Amino acid sequence: MNHRADFQAVLDEIDAKIRPMLGHGGKVASYIPALARVPAGRFGIALRTCEGVEACAGDAAEPFSIQSVSKLFTLTLAMQHLGERLWERIGREPSGNPFNSLVQLESEQGKPRNPFINAGAIAVADRLLGLGCTQADILALMSNLAGEAIAFDEEVAASEAETGYRNIALANFMKSFGKLDNDVDPVLDMYFHQCSIRMSCMQLARAAAFLCRDGAHPIAGQPAVTTERQTRRINALMLTCGTYDAAGDVAFSIGLPCKSGVGGGIVAVVPDRLTLAVWSPALDATGNSLLGMKALELFVGKTGLSVF
Repeated sequence: MNHRADFQAVLDEIDAKIRPMLGHGGKVASYIPALARVPAGRFGIALRTCEGVEACAGDAAEPFSIQSVSKLFTLTLAMQHLGERLWERIGREPSGNPFNSLVQLESEQGKPRNPFINAGAIAVADRLLGLGCTQADILALMSNLAGEAIAFDEEVAASEAETGYRNIALANFMKSFGKLDNDVDPVLDMYFHQCSIRMSCMQLARAAAFLCRDGAHPIAGQPAVTTERQTRRINALMLTCGTYDAAGDVAFSIGLPCKSGVGGGIVAVVPDRLTLAVWSPALDATGNSLLGMKALELFVGKTGLSVF
């Protein structure tokens, strides 16, 4: 299945199947007030193949808060600059606990289990700040990958800063163990801003396309984003840790490296074939998009594409 028409037909079928389910299950993230107002009845899906063929359906052009999907890109930026040194303070194991668990962080002396739980992404933000990276550098990376201007949603960033008590606790916890180099406030400001990035499914599918191209930039003529080895490692972490404590179930039912966010977005990768982005704001009990996961399951069922 290589032709745009084939993929377009698959996405249209998925959209037709999912749309009647909208509003019948799951809950929009309510602990961030700016996210609580997002209508639950939205669904978008988009893909981009290794060759640059694109297809989309539903609300694929509507921007949303990518939240933890951003962790995939800040990890990429940190790996570009730090290589193996990044793992001195961050693990690579699935957590098996909620993404904002304090208990695990204490028992492991402030070393986050992996870069995709909140504590791990805060640690990545700290390392980026230590390298002199700014919020503008994160936006520059996203804009460069997507091929168009990407922006923060300042209302969401402010909303997170006002209500992110558990993230504030996580950062202070790590600081108390000597695991953060910078002051807590600028680290959290970096983290809250990266989570507030607004992108559409189509933009996300483009931006993540380096992950299905062995690290090659999605846009022809641009330098590689990561090495082939780093790309494999990012995909491995997405498979084992990218969907919080549902990672095992997602590997079982979908079989693709995925990274989700509480804004309802999910990026999935079929190495050497394509990247896929879905969005539906209503979440399941693990904080993953309920219908986004259903859509990915339908896609794998219809195309037979999986890493297994």
